Amino acid sequence: MVQVDVFWSYAIGASFAAAASRQLKEEKKPFQNKYFTYTLAFLAMLFAPSGIYLLWRFPDWETMQVAVNHQSLPAWLVTAFAVTNITQGVLGFYVAWRFIRAGRFYEAHLQWFLGYFFMFFILLYGWDGTGWQRFLYDSSVNGGVHWAPGMHMGWAFLTSNVAMTLGVMGLVILPLKFIPMALWTVEGFKMESAGAPHWRFQRWEAVAAAYGVLVLVVGLGAAALAALLSHAGGLLVGGPGLGILLGLPAFALLAWALLFRENFPVHLAFSHLYVRQAQGD
Repeated sequence: MVQVDVFWSYAIGASFAAAASRQLKEEKKPFQNKYFTYTLAFLAMLFAPSGIYLLWRFPDWETMQVAVNHQSLPAWLVTAFAVTNITQGVLGFYVAWRFIRAGRFYEAHLQWFLGYFFMFFILLYGWDGTGWQRFLYDSSVNGGVHWAPGMHMGWAFLTSNVAMTLGVMGLVILPLKFIPMALWTVEGFKMESAGAPHWRFQRWEAVAAAYGVLVLVVGLGAAALAALLSHAGGLLVGGPGLGILLGLPAFALLAWALLFRENFPVHLAFSHLYVRQAQGD
């Protein structure tokens, strides 16, 4: 979706860099290594084209039901969408690399969490509390009737044309994202442990699953909590847009106090994906 892909792209770039934290720690130039080359190829050859395809095939859904048809899309928006699907990923890679070079691996991993968090938050809440409704509606299986507040398909969305298209794309994109990340992470673990890695460092399948779980449990779960707090804030102030001004700060305070600080649950979970400085650098 146009509104979420800038955050998703950032998360992709940051996650590729974070997965190769140990290797990139020694790289003085961020864009002259095989990890960035793969990242750029992934963004340019898979991620950006998939977004453009969805925008052309389902212009209303891809714009979160803002556009009605192709005529509703200004040329500059389509161009910017295509460009930012790549440039935001490059930015995510670069920012994560900067943290990696400073030995701040946790902060590097937090970059992709932030990208996924805002992506999921927009999908769930949007800008007016109807994000999830907009996501769960496909006009192509509803007689071309454009979305209106309160309309959604619920579980039936899973059999829609949009969902089927996303499923086919996922079969290609997800393995090509999470398998390299897992392999690079294992490679880094083995470098750090001098040939005697812990079992979790050896199995790329377990690492790939860990990345997937963290995206869904931490990223999606955090966004869901923030959306609920924003909804509650909207009820208090009488407007879903203003609710964000209460919900997001409230979530940030709770999350930092209970989850993200050093040696708290999220920090401990993320620490399984990188090598602590005490073990090496």
